[in-house]
Amino acid sequence: MKKALIDYTLRIRLPIILFVGVISFIGTYFFSRAERDNVGYSPVQPISFSHKLHAGTMQIDCQYCHAGVTISPYATIPPVSTCMNCHAIARKDKPEIVRLTNYYNKGIALPWKRVHRLPDYAYFNHSVHVNKGIDCSNCHGPIEDLDGAMQVSEFTMAACLNCHRNAPELLQQSHIIKKGPENCYACHR
Repeated sequence: MKKALIDYTLRIRLPIILFVGVISFIGTYFFSRAERDNVGYSPVQPISFSHKLHAGTMQIDCQYCHAGVTISPYATIPPVSTCMNCHAIARKDKPEIVRLTNYYNKGIALPWKRVHRLPDYAYFNHSVHVNKGIDCSNCHGPIEDLDGAMQVSEFTMAACLNCHRNAPELLQQSHIIKKGPENCYACHR
């Protein structure tokens, strides 16, 4: 009787338990991938900002607000003073601009919530990519169509390596862009 129970457990129950466990792991892995990679992440910001209006309709270049992108590894979040270059005059009576002006007058930095983030063990230099002529939308998507900011691409090792290996085809700039480095030290310092 005991041997029959052990045989039944090993032949029937164990394979079912293993099968359910593996399927659960695989399902969880694939269905939670976007969340793990932050694709779709769009936090509520302290002041409503429309990239659609500024970068889209008004066609303000990304580098006007993200000024350090050509000389720094970081794109930087613009200081309130950059916003006030226009909003000291333009649309001053709008509630969001009034709030912006209050931050400016008090000398307080806006507590923007960061949208795009790489792991601490990965190194990325914006200036190298921008100075090679790679457009911001290649990684950040059609930001000019978004009311706020949202991560639309995964920033994973696989995505970076895919671009480094296939840059001329992916970026459709084969006469300018060459393949990027694939050695570990290029991104892990």
